[in-house]
Amino acid sequence: MNLPNKLTIARIVLTFVFMLFLFSKGLVFRYLAYFTFLIAALTDLWDGKLARKKNQITNFGKLMDPIADKILVLAAFLGFVELGLIPAWMVVLIVTREFVITGLRIFALSKGEVISASEGAKHKTASQMSAIFLILAFLAVKDTLVKYTHLWSERYDDYFNVGVFCVMLLAVILTLISGFAYLMKNRGMLLGEKNR
Repeated sequence: MNLPNKLTIARIVLTFVFMLFLFSKGLVFRYLAYFTFLIAALTDLWDGKLARKKNQITNFGKLMDPIADKILVLAAFLGFVELGLIPAWMVVLIVTREFVITGLRIFALSKGEVISASEGAKHKTASQMSAIFLILAFLAVKDTLVKYTHLWSERYDDYFNVGVFCVMLLAVILTLISGFAYLMKNRGMLLGEKNR
């Protein structure tokens, strides 16, 4: 297994470490969750760049790289729902899109084809990860201010909730658009025809 593929697998392993920190109590764990997610997200950049630079692009990488992204992002979103930070219906829409596109990828494999991530899907992933970073940063800053200062108030919670909703709504919209684009691009294969 080459280095890019090892980084992809490492991202999946780091997802479990991230979730452990996310649900652990204490200020230290807030920061550990943030930095663990940061490292996991960076592996997404590194594996693709290394694969292209060293000409180590494989079918395994084409398939598992987006799946590793899904595992990391969906784990974070589901964790946020459990913590009461984001509404469940947003995550349901994102999960539905991911299941549909993963099903499409598996169907393509059965036909001997591999569907790589599109530019729209990369923008979707970037918007989702940005939303996660903002939420994790908020949690760390909030807990720091609450513990060491008297600067935090309930009013700031209201501002955060509105901000999170807007950021998540953007991520959901981009997620649905990229999913629709995948289906349209590969509709020929779904209908038993060759893509044009």
